[in-house]
Amino acid sequence: MVYRESIKLRSNDREVTFHNVTAAVKEILSRSGVKNGLLSVYSHHTTCSVITQEAAFDMSVTGLETLQQDFLEVMQGIAPDQTREGIYLHPGPKALKFADEHGEDARGCHNTDAHLRSALIGRSETFPVIDGGIDLGEFGFIYFIDFDHTRARDRTVQVTVVGE
Repeated sequence: MVYRESIKLRSNDREVTFHNVTAAVKEILSRSGVKNGLLSVYSHHTTCSVITQEAAFDMSVTGLETLQQDFLEVMQGIAPDQTREGIYLHPGPKALKFADEHGEDARGCHNTDAHLRSALIGRSETFPVIDGGIDLGEFGFIYFIDFDHTRARDRTVQVTVVGE
């Protein structure tokens, strides 16, 4: 059996957004009726990632959980925010022209940091389904991360359950 649903999200303007989708994914699994198999959580957005991590409980001054803020600090060292032109080669003149022809503004195109982070972290996670539950471990949660902080965006998370 294969069962699929989507989760619709809205990311924040001008900041990386973490969405805890654990409860929504568990509800989808319940509706699927699958008791044993695999569950995939996937983003087709090339500036977003899906991870599994524990909740940190404590909040940083930025409003993120402390572990999420630590994660962003590490990402900053690997792929710094694209705060101005010239940090990365992308977007070049052809990409900017293409974007303009498709209604995208130049600021929205300067999200190379988000593309690199998504490529490094990955856009999906797959979990075992055992006796009707997701095997997340003792402290696991599922997060959808929108690394693109150029503007608020509507996002879609695909959840696919395969099994019996």
